[in-house]
Amino acid sequence: MKKSLSVLLLAFAVTGVQALALPLPQQATPADAQQKKVIQDQAEGAAYMAAINAPDPAQKAQQMESFLQTYPNSVAKEDGYEFLVKTYQQLGNVAKVKSSAAACLQANPNNITSLVFLTVLNAQDNGPDAAASLQAAGQYGARCVKALETAAKPEGVADAQWEATKTQFRTLCNTYLGYAALQGKDYPTAQTALKAVVAGNPTDNQSIYLLAISYLSPKPIVVDGLFWIAKAAGNDPKFMSYAQNRYQRYHGGADGFDDLMAAAKANPTIPAGFTVAPAPSPADQANDMLKKGAPETLSFAEWQFILTSGNKDAGDKTWTAIKGKPTRLIASVVEVDAARTTLKLAGSQDDIEAKKADIIITIKTAIPATRLPKPGTQLTIQGTPSEYTANGDDFVLTFIDGEVLSGLPEAPRKPAAGHTAPRKP
Repeated sequence: MKKSLSVLLLAFAVTGVQALALPLPQQATPADAQQKKVIQDQAEGAAYMAAINAPDPAQKAQQMESFLQTYPNSVAKEDGYEFLVKTYQQLGNVAKVKSSAAACLQANPNNITSLVFLTVLNAQDNGPDAAASLQAAGQYGARCVKALETAAKPEGVADAQWEATKTQFRTLCNTYLGYAALQGKDYPTAQTALKAVVAGNPTDNQSIYLLAISYLSPKPIVVDGLFWIAKAAGNDPKFMSYAQNRYQRYHGGADGFDDLMAAAKANPTIPAGFTVAPAPSPADQANDMLKKGAPETLSFAEWQFILTSGNKDAGDKTWTAIKGKPTRLIASVVEVDAARTTLKLAGSQDDIEAKKADIIITIKTAIPATRLPKPGTQLTIQGTPSEYTANGDDFVLTFIDGEVLSGLPEAPRKPAAGHTAPRKP
């Protein structure tokens, strides 16, 4: 989601600051003043134009700052701060861009330039306050989208250029508004914003994926998300496993998935009457899973589903069958403790995608420090189920007497006898 500000430079080149009309006092009339901003005082006008026409960005910024301090109530106040926003952007001074934009919004809360810059710069904040900055980006993005509805075309800009610029800004602000809303779990806002982004750019697969997530994250999911995740998977195979998993969890089986993929490929947006038949209740699905075979032969994901389904009989039968019996499975590393003897792993596809631990295994022998696996590494493990916790969709199965059978990185090779290790360049 980290988009470069180069897109803003291109757009702002179209809607660059227009120098204010500076007629002499005796030339101004009430009618003129109503039609455009007019600086009545000659000294004030000269100071403003000196800042606009300064030979380099640093001098432009310095002189405009001086102008705004000297004439804090100038009719050119908004234009002066907007000029500073763009000038400090040229100078690469992010802090000054943000403070100038904030001051500009004090003069005009609907200033498009300032709203766009504050949306993007807050979204790009990777510092310790990144979460708060992202939410601020969403708020500025929402204000920008609303302000664009009534924004007036700048003087001297062609109609087609202005419409293209508004579309560009609207897409940019909706993107960050949608992403911030998604992170804040405001799913309706995320859906509206990201749907607008996808409508404007139907080939943007990252936005298609995020739109899908905005529909698939609420509980219960919104069925529209299955269409969008199928479209994302059709554009990029890395989303296919997730699309299949979400479809099967909602529908209760794989039947009809190929038809969904075909519909997503054939239609740029959700066709009229789109629906997917929901699966039987979780309790009924748990019973159906146990009809497939003995509980100990089922997959980890199926154990997880049964034990969180609310079907007490199916859960008790499954837990009785697997508790205390050594089990082998493949899972993805989420975290390894400091002692290197306890691993937090993700075993189901949903939790692998979310990087969320649903397995805790205590192993008999500490992993060598030189062979620690990175998060996301797939390990084959064996251990004995000892207990589990299930609270809605939050599930953790604990194993004891564990072993890591495969998947750890190889230990660094020691130099051959009589040879020294090569020095790093």
